[in-house]
Amino acid sequence: MNRHLMIAAAVAVVCSAAQAAEPAAMLAASNPFAKASTLPFGYPMFDQIKNEDYAPAFAEGMRINAAEIEAIANNPQPATFDNTIVALEKSGQLLSRVSSVFGNLSGANTNDSFKALERELSPKLAAHSDAIRLNEKLYARIKSLYDKRDKLHLDAEAKYLLQRYHTDFVRAGARLSAADKEKLKSMNGQLANLQTAFAQNVQEEANASALVVESRAELAGMSDAAIDAAAAAAKARGLDGKFVIPVVNTTGQANLAVLTNRAVRERLMAASLERGSHGGQFDNREVVLKLVRLRAEKAALLGYATYADYALEDQTAHDAQAVNRMLAEFARPAVANAKKEGAEIQQVIDREQGGFQLAAQDWSFYSDKVRAERFNFDQNQLRPYFELNNVLTKGVFFAANKVYGLTFKERKDLPVYHPDVRVFDVYDANGKQLAIFLADFYARSNKRGGAWMNAYVSQSKLMGTHPVVANHLNIPKPKDGEATLLTYDELRTLFHEFGHALHGMFSDVTYPRFSGTRVPRDFVEFPSQVNEMWSVWPEVLANYATHYQTGAAMPKELLDKVIASKKFNEGFRTTEYLAASILDQKWHQLGVAQIPSDVLGFEADALKSAGIDYAPVPPRYRTTYFSHTFAGGYTAGYYGYLWSEKLDADTVNWFNEQGGMLRKNGDWFRKMLLSRGGTMDAMQMYRKFRGRDATVEPLLERRGLTEK
Repeated sequence: MNRHLMIAAAVAVVCSAAQAAEPAAMLAASNPFAKASTLPFGYPMFDQIKNEDYAPAFAEGMRINAAEIEAIANNPQPATFDNTIVALEKSGQLLSRVSSVFGNLSGANTNDSFKALERELSPKLAAHSDAIRLNEKLYARIKSLYDKRDKLHLDAEAKYLLQRYHTDFVRAGARLSAADKEKLKSMNGQLANLQTAFAQNVQEEANASALVVESRAELAGMSDAAIDAAAAAAKARGLDGKFVIPVVNTTGQANLAVLTNRAVRERLMAASLERGSHGGQFDNREVVLKLVRLRAEKAALLGYATYADYALEDQTAHDAQAVNRMLAEFARPAVANAKKEGAEIQQVIDREQGGFQLAAQDWSFYSDKVRAERFNFDQNQLRPYFELNNVLTKGVFFAANKVYGLTFKERKDLPVYHPDVRVFDVYDANGKQLAIFLADFYARSNKRGGAWMNAYVSQSKLMGTHPVVANHLNIPKPKDGEATLLTYDELRTLFHEFGHALHGMFSDVTYPRFSGTRVPRDFVEFPSQVNEMWSVWPEVLANYATHYQTGAAMPKELLDKVIASKKFNEGFRTTEYLAASILDQKWHQLGVAQIPSDVLGFEADALKSAGIDYAPVPPRYRTTYFSHTFAGGYTAGYYGYLWSEKLDADTVNWFNEQGGMLRKNGDWFRKMLLSRGGTMDAMQMYRKFRGRDATVEPLLERRGLTEK
């Protein structure tokens, strides 16, 4: 889940996601953001929103918010929780309204107008945030309340909100000198510009790097439908008679598993690995160096040795040493497992008289052969049983019904921003509507890569708002009339992202600051990873895994093989993830005087020094297309998936110990964790749910790292 876009994230630190009740005074009444949406739950009026509506709504939103902040900061009355903290929670409603739509659509359905406005807005929003967080009078009011917090008779959530506001302002530089505040403002503006440039380069490079193939024969191994789609993609680019294979955001490319032509596989892997680092318009190397230097300078200005120290202080890991220990603990056994898997693959290559040494482009293709030998099946046997609508309605929704009592009803009357988007009303066990859920699953050229969840409207008792949340995937869309058959990874991703959606939908908090997934970055993946368990839960799998043509259930022997092979290729999966996580830390654990001049050289040295430079398994993301860390959101935080998985694996054990798929188990998980958003320290929340700290053994067992 990357799950929050840069513009939305920038505004989230300024104001709370809420729906305004009153129209904006200086915005044309015809502008769809001028007043709260009249659609259910404040659902966006996508059919009325035009490109030209955003800029004036942002301008007016920032103007109103700035006036609100000045009124709070200059209030002649002594600071109280209501006239300062609650007032801040209620401020910025127009800005939140427009930013939630723009920020989300800039990733899901962008265009040239969006890109231009995004470049223009990034520094303005950074400056707007700075004007709030560096306001001396406002901070003085917050600090005066914080200093007497134990005497204010606040409930637990309100007291924690006050604590978080104080921490947020301090970390934003509220205690700096006037001169240093000006330096910080300049840095933040530059960082906003660079992060936008990095993200846009990655998206443009992905389109520019698509592999062009001359003949159908070169695509042997791909299905006829996939080859036809490649031909259609080429035709859309004016390359009639040729074939285009798009490049997705990760280093690995799905077609590497099926292409029999090694030369084509090599070209596809090279196109993926070289993104952003081979010169030209979208080269990200200089952007990376400027970003890393500026982040290091910002950390130093705020009193930290490195940017990682700054970023991690406010996460559950707390410091870089804890993250380094975890990554090092996993790196050695992960690489050892990967090399053992690589040796098995080499044996297959040699038996087939391939005459070459295993390389990155060969891994997926030959690991499937190893899987077929060991378990007598390959992943393509699964796909006819993983039809998208079946997986969604009879798998994902079915599990949510069994575990939490939710029901879903698709509706066609609400506007959508793209015809592929589906909309569902979500009802709680008591029959009352809980949320609205948007499903946007197909890849598009104007959609960023990966998979993520976002909220258009976040739940809040203070604001009287209910969740409108969306999931986004990048599943290749088949030709009209053909079924969408998922890979196992796409299946798991569908369940994963819906775990984030549940976190947003189950939110039951008072203050917008704590709603849904607004938790530490290294905690946010935990609920979504737990939800993956239901994808292969026997009762769930039996309900959705039917052949898309015949309706026949997946044979038990095939299901048994799926379960038996769960640890297969874990050395590869763990190593590619760890390599990216280590790169993220290495870049952000540099001091100002340590910034290198050679991006690729530093990357190679970093992987080698960590003992994770195994060439057949490149990092899941190389530096120059690593949007998680260089376009914001997961900066110095990509380790969080593994950190969260420790909690996830321990929680899966808990579900099993308590009887598995039972409503009482789901209700407890919801009550103690999913509904609480960020209302308390994340690890304290976990202990209240589990009764103890998580242990690492279930995760080691899951990833096959306990095996000799």
